[in-house]
Amino acid sequence: MLRFLMVFLLVQGVLFGMEMLQSIQIAVILPWTSLLADVSGWLMSAFDSHVATSGKIISSTLNGFAVSIEPGCNGVEAMIVLLAAIIAFPAPFVYKVYGLLAGFVAIQGLNLVRIISLFYLGQWSQELFDWAHLYIWQALIMLDALVVFLVWIRYLPKTPDDAAPPPPSQSATVSEGAV
Repeated sequence: MLRFLMVFLLVQGVLFGMEMLQSIQIAVILPWTSLLADVSGWLMSAFDSHVATSGKIISSTLNGFAVSIEPGCNGVEAMIVLLAAIIAFPAPFVYKVYGLLAGFVAIQGLNLVRIISLFYLGQWSQELFDWAHLYIWQALIMLDALVVFLVWIRYLPKTPDDAAPPPPSQSATVSEGAV
């Protein structure tokens, strides 16, 4: 448990530190944030022709309301926490990769729902937008990372032998000998 905690905190410290570097912001975080805005705008344009995106800004051409997706609202922090937890937990490497892929899909999928819901909530009520943005969705995204981690642990092999393919059954050997 102490090893898990130490590795978990160390990996988080390194990754959050890297995330703050200007070069990482320019090369990774801001393009990712703009991509999220584009994907959100594309999804919303399927049922709302008044949605426009420009960089990290999504706006309504109908009433002028706009949201800017900022670093911190892009799911990267939740991915860092999940990545640190999966790296720190003892498990076969391939299971760690599966966990990270599932976590990426779960966190970024929920983040798209978050962005779209906040865009429409903001057009309806600024007060509810602020409350949902600051309290509800922040907690739900981190809860999503925790749930993914717990589900991932649930499906890990109990022992290293569980991760290996099962040996040929003896009944198959017996039946081959009987023929």
